Amino acid sequence: MIYIALLRGINVGGNNKVAMLELRSVFEQAGMKNITTYINSGNVIFESELPKNKLASMLELAIEQKFGFFVKVLVWDKPSLLALANELPDDWVNNAAMKCDVMFLWKEFDSPDILKEVIIKPDIDDVLYYPGALLWRVDKDKVTRSGLLRIVGSDLYKHMTIRNCNTLRKLAAILR
Repeated sequence: MIYIALLRGINVGGNNKVAMLELRSVFEQAGMKNITTYINSGNVIFESELPKNKLASMLELAIEQKFGFFVKVLVWDKPSLLALANELPDDWVNNAAMKCDVMFLWKEFDSPDILKEVIIKPDIDDVLYYPGALLWRVDKDKVTRSGLLRIVGSDLYKHMTIRNCNTLRKLAAILR
């Protein structure tokens, strides 16, 4: 099966530095095959015969042993990530005029009810729930007024990893 590992909080603000070549080596030593990394934010595409529910904890341990700090890992399978990419509206982009992020959720927060727990300002934020993720779009000139910015530092924020929509689309293109 082909999987995508999304690492939370590496190479952000000079913290938890992880070189992609070394990360690839960790995945190889853990028994993963056909490993590809995409940009330094911790996106790893790989193959494994192991079931998805075994991979995250195994990879977290391997990464911690190699780098000396804990990194949360979220694992998606290829069909699920491609389905998510298909749900992202075509006109939602990340550019000079618009910000569009995908907030990948850990299972304890993965529910449509999560939309009731975040502040969504209908005149500013566009937010969609998809199993395993929130899709968020806001005009760049309104970002500072967005309700979703208030999640930073919350328990929910600690149980998600965020990628912009361009990264999601690129990962999907690599998988295709």
